[in-house]
Amino acid sequence: MTTSRPRLALFQPVIPQNVGACIRLSACFGVDLHVIEPVGFRFDNRAMKRAALDYGPLGHMTRHEDWDAFQADRPPGRLVLFTTKGATPLDGFAFQPDDVLLFGSETTGAPEAVHAAAGARVVIPLMPDARSLNLSVSAGIGLFEALRQTGGLPGPGWSTV
Repeated sequence: MTTSRPRLALFQPVIPQNVGACIRLSACFGVDLHVIEPVGFRFDNRAMKRAALDYGPLGHMTRHEDWDAFQADRPPGRLVLFTTKGATPLDGFAFQPDDVLLFGSETTGAPEAVHAAAGARVVIPLMPDARSLNLSVSAGIGLFEALRQTGGLPGPGWSTV
């Protein structure tokens, strides 16, 4: 994939359906997906395959053994952590074309070392009593906004829904 488009990264996801849905996001929007292990399932899990449908071959997924391996191999660009402890609301954040949008584990979020490594932290505003969104929903919202801001949304030659 090109380096001038935002990328998705998932930190130690535990729900295969979320990874499957993010594979589908990767394929549908033409962005790279990085999965930082360990994960809470086997990659041959039927639920993940069902969620990704036949989009797997169209996706661009790289698996990283752990956080250190991701840091050593990750593409250039600012690391933007989506977190419920974010400092900047999504609607007030300015994305850059080479941002890496990082989403924490569904059960534990991201540890302090990951927060410290992020060049920016973003929160998706929710209703006061709402705790958080599903991982793949958050990834879709964040990716769409990043692509919208950076001119990477589908245009002529792309299919429409």
